[in-house]
Amino acid sequence: MKHNLIIRTLTGVVFVALLFFCIVYNASTFLLLFAIISGMTTWEFCTLMNRHAGVRLNRFIAVVASVILFLAFSGVSMRQAYFEQSPAFSIREAFLPYILTLIYVFVSELYTKSPTPLQNIAGFMLAQIYVALPFALMPLLVFRELTSPFGDSSIVAYEGSYLLSIFAFLWLSDTGAYCAGSLFGKHRLFPRISPKKSWEGSIGGFVLALLASQLFPSLGFHFVEVGEHPLISRLLWAGLAAVVVVFGTWGDLVESLFKRQMGIKDSGRILPGHGGMLDRFDSALLAIPASVIYIQLCQSAFH
Repeated sequence: MKHNLIIRTLTGVVFVALLFFCIVYNASTFLLLFAIISGMTTWEFCTLMNRHAGVRLNRFIAVVASVILFLAFSGVSMRQAYFEQSPAFSIREAFLPYILTLIYVFVSELYTKSPTPLQNIAGFMLAQIYVALPFALMPLLVFRELTSPFGDSSIVAYEGSYLLSIFAFLWLSDTGAYCAGSLFGKHRLFPRISPKKSWEGSIGGFVLALLASQLFPSLGFHFVEVGEHPLISRLLWAGLAAVVVVFGTWGDLVESLFKRQMGIKDSGRILPGHGGMLDRFDSALLAIPASVIYIQLCQSAFH
């Protein structure tokens, strides 16, 4: 037990440090890391589907499509940030390779002689919507419209505070939920899917994330550039924390629902003591799309 705890702790520390470094350092390290993670998580999900869901997914094509989708969103965001005046890159052209992969999946089922073509295509699209799309939305969080130092215009630049905050809220929520649940947990949150989760633990995680959200304005991170309105900034950060925790909890439960149907405990073994990539990012797969919507709505309201 002690040995497993040490392995789990070391893996967690290295994993968090790697994510933090790659997000903070620059856009290139962010793009490289999450293109790899997107592909790995898609491969893992398709492997589970092939083994336990009675389908035959082409994992290679699924991974290629996932990475292409991530790079397409990244290319569009980087064009806005760095190549706004360049005629060499078209937003419409960015998604053409991804569309080709989708066409290939449909046409290929004509020749594979699989007894489950409908299930295969449905499983492939699930992998793209459930796994690939949330990772592809990450560039919308890190390439932000910021007010220029002179205050007379706005620029689009790489800035990782939103993405870092989402992961921080998820991790703190898990920590708070574990501590509060261990001490006070009596009422099961969703016993049919996850018997160990409690309402007390969920509330504890929610409170801890809300408290942590108030550190971001103190560190100089303004929310959607609300300017000289610190109270509004704090409220908006608290709102983001609430969105992340609620949808992150649902994301965790959705993966538990899938694993329960498949009859497995962990999605993989690539992270010692933590399971697979899908286990590590299950909460983020719903929290990221919800956060993108929340931030976009806030930007529309304050611009």
